[in-house]
Amino acid sequence: MAGEHRGVGILGGTFDPLHLGHLIIAEEARTQLRLQEVIFVPAGRPYHRARLPVADTASRLAMVRLGVASNPAFRVSMVDIERTGPSYSVDTVQDLRQELGEGVPLFFIMGWDALRELHSWHRPDLLADLCRIVAVRRPGVAEADWAVLERAVPRARERILQLDMPLIGISATDIRRRVAHGLSIRYWVPDPVSAHIAAHGLYRPLSPQD
Repeated sequence: MAGEHRGVGILGGTFDPLHLGHLIIAEEARTQLRLQEVIFVPAGRPYHRARLPVADTASRLAMVRLGVASNPAFRVSMVDIERTGPSYSVDTVQDLRQELGEGVPLFFIMGWDALRELHSWHRPDLLADLCRIVAVRRPGVAEADWAVLERAVPRARERILQLDMPLIGISATDIRRRVAHGLSIRYWVPDPVSAHIAAHGLYRPLSPQD
């Protein structure tokens, strides 16, 4: 990308827990797009998730803060946590636009699996108007149905930026399952996050849904 701007990346999620895949995606997006910073936005009550997060909000927020602390280009926003009601991405971007001002280009970073569901999100057309959507490929996730997407977001294929980056097959679900089974998560999450999980007994004992 050309270096004419110093935009800001937005990476939202439940972060249950934050893992190295999140950090690699954020750093690659920051580097490739020449972003000034990437803002991590832990979800409060994500409306499109079938289940609520396993860890409580305070623990998820703590893990994100611990995980991004070593990178001065990363910071954490509580806009979704502080908002009452469901967390809609379009509201997140509007809140951050108000905070950052109109002159800052915004890049909303999402995984390829999220892109496949974008047509079912709340006001995806407005989201695409407010920022540049950046889609990151994930291992094992099929191609998005662009015809479906373009019915919700006109000209989606040309408006959504697709980034190539290392394919990191780490998922929060796998991490929670490993913890529940007493397996190591070293090198799956940052060391401070692993220490927080152990110190607070998160994701134990083995629950029926796992």
